[in-house]
Amino acid sequence: MTLKPARLLLALTALIAAPAFAQNLAVVNGKAIPTSRVDAVVKQVVAQGQGQDSPQLRDAVKRDLIAREVLMQEAIKQGYDKKPEVKEALDSARQAIVVNQLARDYITKNPVTDAEVKAEYDRYAKTQAAEKEYHLRHILTTTEDEAKAVITKLKGGAKFEELAKTSKDTGSAANGGDLDWAAPSAFPPEFAAGFAKLQKGGVTDTPVKTGAGFHVIKVDDVRAVKVPALDEIKTQISESLTQGRLATYQEEMVKKAKVQ
Repeated sequence: MTLKPARLLLALTALIAAPAFAQNLAVVNGKAIPTSRVDAVVKQVVAQGQGQDSPQLRDAVKRDLIAREVLMQEAIKQGYDKKPEVKEALDSARQAIVVNQLARDYITKNPVTDAEVKAEYDRYAKTQAAEKEYHLRHILTTTEDEAKAVITKLKGGAKFEELAKTSKDTGSAANGGDLDWAAPSAFPPEFAAGFAKLQKGGVTDTPVKTGAGFHVIKVDDVRAVKVPALDEIKTQISESLTQGRLATYQEEMVKKAKVQ
C-alpha cells in the first residue's frame, strides 16, 4: 500500500509523538499523569506483599490515580490547598519525604557491613549464653495466708498441678499453673527474684507478692538460653545497627545546628 503525502505526514507525526504519549498514563483535564507513577505504586504494592505485578493490578492502580487526580483538581478548585491546616500537613509530608530520602542516601553511602553485624551477633550471643531460662508453674492467691496454706499442702505431699486448679490465674490454672519457658527478665522483678535461686524441682518457701496477688512458684526445669543462628537474626541485627547509625547521624547534625 502506498501512502499519500497527507497520510504519510500523519503517520510520521504519530511515530514522533508516540514516545511522549507513552510517558503518560493519562491526561486529565490537561494535567498529565506520568506512567512512572504507576510503576512506583505497583513496586510498592509488590514490595509490601499485597499483590503481584499484573495487568489487573496496573489497571486498578491506573483507575485509582485518575480518580485521585480528578479529586485533587476539584479540591484545588475549591481552595482546599490554601487552607492553613492543609498547608501545614503538606509541609509536614514534604519534610518527611525529604528527610527519609536523606536517610536512605546516608545509609547507602554508609552501609552496615557484614563484619559489624557479626561483631554485634557475637556480643549478643556472649550475653545470652550467660542467661538461663526457667520452665515455671505458679499458683496465684488473693491473700498471703492463702498462699501459705498452699505451701503447707505442698510440703505435706500435695501435687502442685492439682492445687494449681484453684489458682486465681485462670489462664494457667487448667494447665497445672504452667507458665512455659521464659527468662527472668520476662517477669516483674519481684516475681523473678522469687524463683531466681531455685533449682530444678524447687518451690518457693514463702509467698511471692506482686501487683497481681501472692504467688507460689515451682521451677520445673532450668536450661541455658538458646541463641539463634546468625542467619536467623542477621536482618534484625542489621536493621538495629542501621537505626543506631541514623540516630547518631541525627545527633551530630543537631549538635552542629544553631538552635535558639
